Amino acid sequence: MIPIVHLADLDLETWERGERYRSSDTSFGDRLGLTQIGASYNEVPPGKSGCPFHNHHGEDELFVILEGEGLYRYGEAEHAVRAGDVLGAPAGGRETAHQLVNTGGVTLRYLGLSGKARADVVEYPDSGKFLSFATAPDGRRFRFVGRAEGEVDYWDGEPGA
Repeated sequence: MIPIVHLADLDLETWERGERYRSSDTSFGDRLGLTQIGASYNEVPPGKSGCPFHNHHGEDELFVILEGEGLYRYGEAEHAVRAGDVLGAPAGGRETAHQLVNTGGVTLRYLGLSGKARADVVEYPDSGKFLSFATAPDGRRFRFVGRAEGEVDYWDGEPGA
């Protein structure tokens, strides 16, 4: 393994959802042999975002703006950002919720770095959803997206409870 990647050589996956979301991106930390740090390269066209407004309870995130400009929603505030800016999104509650939107006229290119938590809860304040996930030591993955209104009692459905 050679622990080097050249961003221009990465194979990007392009996806789109509705009118607000579009990105071409890829994760590449595993290609560098990283086991505790996640790394991604992202390209977002003008007027779009690569993710909804969200916050993590178990993972810190960091974004390095390589090209373009955008709006960084962070908690209740909005910040104009541009190439050369480094953005932090520490794990926490809704006060650390964040989203990056391309407000410029060129593609917004940035690196995303994060911890690689084996389990996390992610909140989406705009839609009232949450996502929970965990990866077991044997590689099995568990993932759930829902709303708190769907909560059931811990013992619900358990035989003999």
